[in-house]
Amino acid sequence: MTETTGSTGTQALVDRHRLADVPLASPSAHQGLLEVFRRRYVLRLLVKREVQGRYEGSFLGFLWSYINPLSQFFIYWFFMGKILGASHGFENYPVHMFAGLIIVHFFTETFGAGTRSLVGNKGLIAKMSVPREMFPVATMLVSLWHVAPQILILIGVGIMEGWQPDMVGMMCAVVAVLIAMILGTALALLFSTANVFFRDFGSFVGIINNYVRFAVPMLYPFSLVRDNLPTWVTHLYLCDPVAIACLLFQRAFWVGTTADPTRSAAETLPDHLGLWTLGNLIAAVLILVVAQRVFQKFENKVPERL
Repeated sequence: MTETTGSTGTQALVDRHRLADVPLASPSAHQGLLEVFRRRYVLRLLVKREVQGRYEGSFLGFLWSYINPLSQFFIYWFFMGKILGASHGFENYPVHMFAGLIIVHFFTETFGAGTRSLVGNKGLIAKMSVPREMFPVATMLVSLWHVAPQILILIGVGIMEGWQPDMVGMMCAVVAVLIAMILGTALALLFSTANVFFRDFGSFVGIINNYVRFAVPMLYPFSLVRDNLPTWVTHLYLCDPVAIACLLFQRAFWVGTTADPTRSAAETLPDHLGLWTLGNLIAAVLILVVAQRVFQKFENKVPERL
């Protein structure tokens, strides 16, 4: 056990030295998200460093990737499903809720950790000549890495409930993760820059993430929104990319567990889901483009403010 811990510590020290030994150059020569992925070696080191840092000194280690989402699942299921009665008359409510929870957790982790990424890595920013977008991107990839065990849990529960996967559903799952990935990275770029100048933005992001959990059809079905709110409010609701991503993930993993998937999709999913998906995907990409431009405008001021 001691030998294993020592080797892990040695490897982490070697990785830090590799990061520190990246040759210095003008930061302006390495701007842009494309340059981030051209430097995949450094990006892998940052992701590995972040993952190891999360579990350093932990007895359970990677098992926390399963424990944390499962604990959230049971809390929401018990209080919302059982005590408040959200699951009454709703088929396979736990699967519906957990499908939305995975997307929400991925987005909020990307957004929150990405916002803190520049401040949290100020030592590396001062030493390394890499595109500074790399730090929010690395936190997004770490969050994406933790999505895998959550999906495995969801698939296992779905299979026990008679899940019937289909090609359209799998495409919906991929697009859902893509939307959350793009939007989370875009907002992380914007707010990480703002957080360098005003630390209040880190706390503000926490408030936004608390709102997100109730502003998407995770704890309740979309049909409640459609049936109880005016049409224009429903359309405004569907302009939220995270809400669409939740609906897509539920289409992929929840609809197939119901007794009549066609009827479940018609009753709990919005009309023209494909068009709403396309519109929100385009919107997420445009937000990412704007976020990249804003980040580039202020990134040269980041080191002096840190």
